[in-house]
Order: sequence, then C-alpha cells, then structure tokens
Amino acid sequence: MSVIHWLFNAQVHFGNKYTQSIYWKEIIGNIFGLGSALLGMRRKMWAWPIGIIGNVLLFTLFIGSMWDPHQTSRIMLGQAGRQLLLIAVSLYGWQKWSQNRKRSADSSKPPVEIRWTTPREKMVLIPATIAFYFATFYTITAIGGSWNIAADTWIFTGTALATYGLARGFVEFWLVWIAVDAVGVPLDIRGHYYPTAFMYIFYGAFVIWGFITWLLVAKREKEARLV
Repeated sequence: MSVIHWLFNAQVHFGNKYTQSIYWKEIIGNIFGLGSALLGMRRKMWAWPIGIIGNVLLFTLFIGSMWDPHQTSRIMLGQAGRQLLLIAVSLYGWQKWSQNRKRSADSSKPPVEIRWTTPREKMVLIPATIAFYFATFYTITAIGGSWNIAADTWIFTGTALATYGLARGFVEFWLVWIAVDAVGVPLDIRGHYYPTAFMYIFYGAFVIWGFITWLLVAKREKEARLV
C-alpha cells in the first residue's frame, strides 16, 4: 500500500466493537488547520502553505463517496467547496504577505499590519458578503449534495470572509471565525465529522484568545504610528 493510498483511505476505529471510524486525513487535515491558525495569529508566513495542505486533505474528505465509492462519510459540497475557496484565498494571502515583506525595509517586521476595518471598507465588505452568501446558497441548492444548505452556505461564506480578513490583517476576522465555529460544531457532529467538530470547539477558545491578542497588538501598533 502506497503512502498516498494510506493517507486518503486509512481509518481509526473506535467505539463498541470498533463499529465507528474516523479517517486519518480528517485528523491530520485539522491538525494542519490548527497549526495554520496559530501561525496566522503570530503573523508567520508558514501559516499559508500549512493551511493549504490541510485544505487539500479535508477537501477529499468532504466530497465523500464522490472521491472514493468505499468511503462512508456524507457528501457536503459546501464544506468541500470551502476547502477550494480556502486554497484560493490562502494563495492570495500568501502573495499579499510576501509582497508586504518585500516592500518593507525592515525584514524583521511582521508581513501585515493589524488594524480594524475602516467605515469605507465596511461599506464594501458587508454588502459583498451578503451577495456572496445568497449566490452560494442558490448555487449549492442547484447543485445539490448538501443536507443543510443554510448552515453549509454560512460556513463557506464566513470562512472566505475570515481568511480574507487574515490576509489583510483585520481584527474583525476573529469575530467572523467565532460565528463560523458556532454553526460548524453542531453541523459536523450531525454529519459524524467528530475530529472537525472537536477542532471547532477548540477553535472557539483559541479564537477568543487570538481576538484579544490582536486587539492589544492593534492598539499598540496604532499608538506607535502616532508617535
């Protein structure tokens, strides 16, 4: 058995008479996702490639039997599409941070400035997010393959917004993640994606910590610019 075949198909069995199972790629993908979030909070460039690896693994999980007829996991096109979107936005964030680093005269300076969105940015982001949500909702409805379209759509939309916020250094992106986690936990428990649900629960505490950290950093960096 090749390493790639094992990675995509191996499972951990548990429960009474080992009747329950979890794919290793779900566990490993979520570990990479958590590592990406931690590195992102610290504004480390490695956050982007590590996150992309996790997204690839989780994409193959959420398309379920569409990827492998032997898989038993439910198909969740919104969650699967979310991974593709995360890869695209992560590539944007990676490029954005790399450009910021090249423009900076100080190589030790973080690749992104942490700040709150301006009123003008909110006037663009809020209607764009609403339009994106409804476009995604009707797309998933037309395609089919999701058993909770509204929740799946919000996770897809919120993830896009939060990842874009991380790329731009917006403090609000942590608040969006909290809203995504609040929907993601019950959705994944019902879908039997237990490692992902556990990660969302852990993210809840982590996101609060990240929000407080960025809140303090934003205040400190704003004061430094005024000096």
